[in-house]
Amino acid sequence: MNKVNIAEKFQHIHEYWKPYIAAELNGQAVKLDKLKGEFIWHHHEHEDEMFLVVKGRFRMEYRDKDFRDRHIWIEEGEFIVVPRGVEHRPVAEEEAWIMLFEPASTLNTGNVENEMTLRELERV
Repeated sequence: MNKVNIAEKFQHIHEYWKPYIAAELNGQAVKLDKLKGEFIWHHHEHEDEMFLVVKGRFRMEYRDKDFRDRHIWIEEGEFIVVPRGVEHRPVAEEEAWIMLFEPASTLNTGNVENEMTLRELERV
C-alpha cells in the first residue's frame, strides 16, 4: 500500500491524450491524462467511464438520441460518468488534468481505431 501524490504524477505527463495508469483495483484502472484540443468521437460498447477534473476544465460533447446537440462543462473538482454506448468527445480549450476510472481493458478510443488508439498504457 503506497500513497499517490496526484500532482507529482502529473509532472511526468508531457503529452496530451495519452493516458497513464496510476493504480489498479478490482479490474478497474485509475488513469491520469492531460487534455488539450479535441479528441475523437467514439463510444464504449461495454464500459462506463468516469472523468474527474483535477485541474482546469473541459467540455464533454455527446451524440446520442437522448443527448443530441448537448455538451456539459466539467469544472475543476467535478466529475462526470459517461454511460456505455453514448457517443462522446472530450474537448479542452486550455490544458486540463483528468483522472479516469474505468475497466482496465477499456481502449481510449473505444469503438474507433486510429493513430490515437493506445493498446498498452504506460505506468506513471
